[in-house]
Amino acid sequence: MIQPFDDEYFMKKALQEAQTAFDKVEVPVGAVIVLNNQIIARAHNLTETLNDVTAHAEMQAFTAAADFLGGKYLKDCVLYVTLEPCQMCAGASYWAQIGKIVYGASEPERGFKNLKTTLHPKTKVVEGILENECSQLLKRFFIEKRNLN
Repeated sequence: MIQPFDDEYFMKKALQEAQTAFDKVEVPVGAVIVLNNQIIARAHNLTETLNDVTAHAEMQAFTAAADFLGGKYLKDCVLYVTLEPCQMCAGASYWAQIGKIVYGASEPERGFKNLKTTLHPKTKVVEGILENECSQLLKRFFIEKRNLN
């Protein structure tokens, strides 16, 4: 029997958040935070809406998850995000002590791996889950944005 709550299942939920961002003309990145197979936070980029460069999907999700849990540490949680976290979001994940990060599309220029951002030593990382779907939404967004200008 297939486990219904696997990395692909939760990445699809993050992709739904990314689509919401896309529909708001935000860079389409979505995130969910999961604890014990339950989504405790959902978020998407809001940098344009809030006029805030720190309003990345991950940052919004960390805040919502900490609020849900009543504490700032997310040791037993998993972050699912459609794009490899940037340096800022990876740094925040360090301080939140997130247990695991699962991401879809790589970000070769601004992603935490290329910039060698340190994650918390206990944080596990899984990359490339639904990578094609995550990448396609981002590509479509930037193609449409270029065509509007």
